[in-house]
This record gives sequence, C-alpha cells and structure tokens, in this order.
Amino acid sequence: MTKTYYFIGIKGSGMSALALMLHQMGHKVQGSDVDKYYFTQRGLEQAGISILPFDEKNVQPDYEIIAGNAFRPDNNVEIAYADANGIGYKRYHEFLGGFMRDFVSLGVAGAHGKTSTTGILSHVLSNITDTSYLIGDGTGRGSANAKYFVFESDEYERHFMPYHPEYSIITNIDFDHPDYFTGLEDVFNAFNDYAKQITKGLFIYGEDEQLRRITSNAPIYYYGFQKESNDFVAHDLLRSTSGSIFKVSFRGQELGEFQIPSFGRHNIMNATAVIGLLYIAGFDLNLVREHLKSFGGVKRRFTEKIVNETVIIDDFAHHPTEIIATLDAARQKYPSKEIVAIFQPHTFTRTIALLDEFAEALNQADAVYLAQIYGSAREVDNGDVKVEDLAEKIVKRAKVIDVDNVSPLLDHSNAVYVFMGAGDIQTYEYSFERLLSNLANNVQ
Repeated sequence: MTKTYYFIGIKGSGMSALALMLHQMGHKVQGSDVDKYYFTQRGLEQAGISILPFDEKNVQPDYEIIAGNAFRPDNNVEIAYADANGIGYKRYHEFLGGFMRDFVSLGVAGAHGKTSTTGILSHVLSNITDTSYLIGDGTGRGSANAKYFVFESDEYERHFMPYHPEYSIITNIDFDHPDYFTGLEDVFNAFNDYAKQITKGLFIYGEDEQLRRITSNAPIYYYGFQKESNDFVAHDLLRSTSGSIFKVSFRGQELGEFQIPSFGRHNIMNATAVIGLLYIAGFDLNLVREHLKSFGGVKRRFTEKIVNETVIIDDFAHHPTEIIATLDAARQKYPSKEIVAIFQPHTFTRTIALLDEFAEALNQADAVYLAQIYGSAREVDNGDVKVEDLAEKIVKRAKVIDVDNVSPLLDHSNAVYVFMGAGDIQTYEYSFERLLSNLANNVQ
C-alpha cells in the first residue's frame, strides 16, 4: 500500500518543496495550512496536491506526518489532536535527516546565499545526472531513481543538526535570528557542530574570518577571490549588464573560464563554490561550465519584471549583508539608472539588533522607502523599535510609505525599484504595479 505523507503547514517554503519532491517520487501527498495565499502554493496546486484547512479530522494514524516548525499544540488543532491521541509526527528537519541517507547528499549552509547557491548546484547537477533537490524558495524535484540529493541546510534553531551529508558548502557566518542565537559566537558554534558531520568534503568561503575557524573531519576546501589564501580562486572577473564571466583556478591549476547570467560579486562566489564541489566530487567541468550558463535564478532572489516600462526587482533580502549584495547586483545590471530601495524590516528582534547595519546597507541605494516592520508570530511588539527609528539613521532620510499609498515612488525617473524583505513586502510591490498600470491606462 502506498504511504501517505501529510504536511501540517504545507505552504512553508521548505515544506512545499519537500511535498513536491515526494509527490514526484510517486508518493501520495497532501497537507493543510492557513487560507492566506503564499507564493509557494502555486506549485502544489499545479501538481494536484490537496491543501486543506486545519482540522483535526485530517489527521490519520496511518499517515507519515511532517509538521512545520511554526505549529505547536497551543496554536494548531492538528498538532494538539496528534499529541492527545499518541499519533507520531516528525518536524521537517527530523524527517529530512533520515531521508537523505538513501542518497549521496550535498548540502548548502550559510547565513546568506543558501537558496541561490542551492539553486545553482541543483540546476547544474540535475542537468548532468539524475538528482533530487530541495530549494528554500519552495522548489522541489523528486526522482525515485536519483543517486544524488541537493538540499538547503538551515541553521535556525540548529535545524541542520540531523543532517550528515557527504558534501556541503558553507557560504558565510553572520549574526542573524537574534530571537534564537545569543550572539555571533553562538552562531559559529552551531555551524562548527554542523561542519563536523560532513563526511567527504566541506567547501568554505575563505574570506570569512569566522568560517576560517571551522574544523571538520572531512577535507576542507576554501574558495574566494584571494589567491594567497584559497584553494579555489575566482579571478579575471568581467561583470557586465548581461551577467558575469570569470576564471577559476584550483591550487594554481587553471580550470577555465565560466559564465553565469547572474549579477553581483556574491553570485560569482556562489558559482565558484559549486564549481569547486563538483570538481572534487569528480564531475566533468565542461558539463558544469555548460549548465552554469543556463541557470535562471530562484524565486524571490533578484526576480525582475517590467510594468509600464518600469523595472521592478523583487528580492527576499532581509539582512544588511543581503541588502548590500542585492543593491550591488542592481548596479551591475543597471549602471545608468537610479537605484530606489523599498525595504520592509522583518521581525522586531532583528531590527533592534541590526538597526545601524540596516541603515549603512540601505545607504548604498540612491533613494530609500520603508514599509512598516513585519513582526514574526514568534514575538511580541513591545514598542521598543519603530520603522521611523531606522528612517532617521539613513543618510538619505528614508520615507515611510503605506501599502495603500505608494505614490511617492513616482517621484523618480529612469529608476529601478528594488523591493526587499521577508514579510509581506510583495503587497507594496503589487500596489505599485497597479498604480503603474492605472497610469498607463489613463494615458492611453
């Protein structure tokens, strides 16, 4: 009899990707979630996966139940029912830790860049050989015959501790998730513990001083721009409005030239990590080179659209380091345009902890607009920080806008609008798109 996998909170980015992957592997999959629309549900609906409202009647004892981390007995009737009736379930990361043992698994960890790097690795490898993968943008691919499994390895609440992959990339270490981690050293300790679980090869960004402290039982390979201190070195960079071209060497041996249709120095590093891993794992670099050229990006990472001849970029950036990288990418692709940033801080704890860093990062834009702070369900707004506090620290005196009135954004010509955030910043983006469309209709 076919096993049924049941997801409590199936619209979560990781959960939806896992659901899609299991569905494609031939398993019966369904799940539940809130009624609010999330961008991750489109793929589930297209696959014909049932999304039910939360109801204790959904929970059956013969299901393999996977529960989203946001849901607990005190806020979810299905979890409460399962607990009360002795019905077992696993959290996403607990399930994944066991699941990946059936594959040669390749993880991507790091404070920033996980999703983009997982996307590059899964794209290239799945074009070379049969590969299953999970990307944090809600994308999953499953194959019953796959030998390889690529996945995003999340540090939050040390969720990556059940994972023991053969290979892993770590892109960087940075202080984030202040609602859980006590400081940078706590973050480092988590990554260091994870690194010790890698069995065949660990690929580390060598210009991160925290990552240089990492120890592992597996061989460590450093990648970066500096020839003196890294094993895999990206050099002879050519950054243009159509992407990036660069060469890579390994311990003095030239591996050739590579091209990616992506922008920003961070994406050159992400690609270099993938090149290094696949080279050490024994894959043909000519195939790697070929498939890097066709990588189309991942959801909500520098996603572009044009509305009424206006360029709009949507990005998940919600940490100062990510904001800097996104704005750098925008300047590379649109060097002659004004870069207008529209940013929504995500969580009060992160805004308080990184207020000065957010201001410094946003100063890289030509103009800044701020949306109200998007609070997490895990925290309470005690009034300790307001978005106006951030606006005052930005050199260009950022303006606070309301989702119902984004007309101040029209005060720019020849501009690129970069919407950034992990909350509901897309509602502001959609409001701006409607405004642009209405203007175009009125002109006609």
